[in-house]
Amino acid sequence: MAMMGGGFGPQVMRSMRRDSSVTKTRLTPGTVRRITRYARPFARHMAAFLALVVAGSVIVIANPLLMKAIIDDGIIPKRPGVVVGLALAIAGLALADAALTLVQRWFSARIGEGLIYNLRTEVFDHVQRMPVAFFTRTQTGALVSRLNTDVIGAQRALTSTLSSVVSNVVMLVLVLGAMLALSWQITLIALVLLPIFVFPAKWVGRKMSGLTREQMELDAEMSSMMTERFNVAGAMVAKLYGRPDDEAAAFGGRAGRVRDVGVTVAMYGTVFRVALGLVAALATALVYGVGGLLAVSDVFELGTLVALAALLMRLYGPLTSLSNVHVDVMTALVSFDRVFEVLDLKPMVAERPGARPIPDGPVSVEFDDVRFRYPAAAEVSLASLEAVARPDTRPGQEVLRGVSFTARPGQMVALVGHSGAGKTTITGLVSRLYDVGEGAVRVNGLDVRDATLASLRDTVGVVMQDAHLFHDTIGANLRYARPGATDEEIWDALRAAQIADLVKELPEGLETVVGDRGHRLSGGEKQRLALARLLLKAPRVVVLDEATAHLDSESEAAVQRALKAALAGRTSLVIAHRLSTIREADQILVVQDGRIVERGRHEELLAAGGGYAELYRTQFSQADQAPGESPS
Repeated sequence: MAMMGGGFGPQVMRSMRRDSSVTKTRLTPGTVRRITRYARPFARHMAAFLALVVAGSVIVIANPLLMKAIIDDGIIPKRPGVVVGLALAIAGLALADAALTLVQRWFSARIGEGLIYNLRTEVFDHVQRMPVAFFTRTQTGALVSRLNTDVIGAQRALTSTLSSVVSNVVMLVLVLGAMLALSWQITLIALVLLPIFVFPAKWVGRKMSGLTREQMELDAEMSSMMTERFNVAGAMVAKLYGRPDDEAAAFGGRAGRVRDVGVTVAMYGTVFRVALGLVAALATALVYGVGGLLAVSDVFELGTLVALAALLMRLYGPLTSLSNVHVDVMTALVSFDRVFEVLDLKPMVAERPGARPIPDGPVSVEFDDVRFRYPAAAEVSLASLEAVARPDTRPGQEVLRGVSFTARPGQMVALVGHSGAGKTTITGLVSRLYDVGEGAVRVNGLDVRDATLASLRDTVGVVMQDAHLFHDTIGANLRYARPGATDEEIWDALRAAQIADLVKELPEGLETVVGDRGHRLSGGEKQRLALARLLLKAPRVVVLDEATAHLDSESEAAVQRALKAALAGRTSLVIAHRLSTIREADQILVVQDGRIVERGRHEELLAAGGGYAELYRTQFSQADQAPGESPS
């Protein structure tokens, strides 16, 4: 694409494919000011980078002028010294341009990658501090996109977009100045031809931006389908319930649409390039025709004609790019705005100024008239991260209604009740996954909202019913709870969790990779590894959401023995579904509709004949008793 000289061809094509609808987006007030804060650490690098961009633009303009001089002052007058000298100057400029390109790329990478690093780490750290409610509502893919696509789009504002605007403006000023100085007639002809080039380009650009948007949406749908079918849980459901032929047909339909749109985009791009080449050829022919007549008439010299033709190649690219610069700038600004949107979402659970560590020693857990409702969507998340058609503004309903109890140091408190009664919510408040609405949760007499988050994490250990393991080694999963643990300490925890023998039998031992979400292990094996992770952490308060639910009777008996030793001297809060767990409890709390309706020990509650006795008859007496245990 000759007319696009100076490397503007790919740049123009990228500009044409931008989604022009982005210009209708309303930015959050103060966005530009915040961008300058992120740019400030790179101010010196950016100044050097822009200076290099300007220098590169000057070199591009200098070459046609040297060509004019070599023809008019060297070749025509037959002055070999001048020819050689100017040829060496052109070679020197080529070397300088190559060196400038390398240095410019280094500065660009330094600025761009530095900005990406700063934004990504800030967003990642911020997201890590968000409450669990944020993650229950947010679509993971949309959140990851903010850390990838939008962060990269934001860095373009300070690298490619900024350099493109500066270089195009400098290039345009220099080219027009040089052309006007050489021949105002030829310059006027070049500008008259501009609409023949720009209007078709804008039309193709609108078509391509719409197709590109559709292509991105189709790619996202296809990727989403692959992600859902290729993770372990999705693959299992597809194998158990799916229809392979229908799945293949559905995927083939989406992939086929992506293919068709891709072909259309490719053809529009080809038509665009062919049209540009044709206009370039016509413009060149016109310049040489008119300019040739002027040269024959001695209006100007031959070298001037050659220089004008060369400068013409460098005129239309900057003009086209600048005609679409508002789209490029808004695209970059919107990317920044989308990143800031996440950063501006304040965590509901945050460490208060002046927070204190939880006091040392045996720990009590106290609930004092606790009321709680799960937060509404607008309080914890963004509609744009949930992939919903409209924001969810419904207020959360109250889940806990005046819950009060005390777990004294070393006691085991069991929570029982029907599903949805509020048991998991109670345990989540101890580790401060959420903050209470009214009342207080105290650990060792200190309100958890006044405790440092680090001390709370160290004090409270949790094992959920569905144990999660990262796609890493057994050793790495256990050290997540205690990074400095030695291998011997890990083996002690594995022995206490009754799984050391199994790990020893594995060919790679602690270096065995457990697979996505630990799916290479059975449910009982995952649960015992989660218990080993808890034991390695050695917290003073233990929260168990029926941690033995996935174990067979033999494994459960072994783990119960391990837990009995591990929980000695520790305060524990256990959601219980099995009699073997309940009968060990120092206090049983019966939870119903967010309230504690009964409390006491197993025998006391049975004798009372209330709701617990009914639960015992319907859930506990026939369910998974420990070997040799009687139902009464």
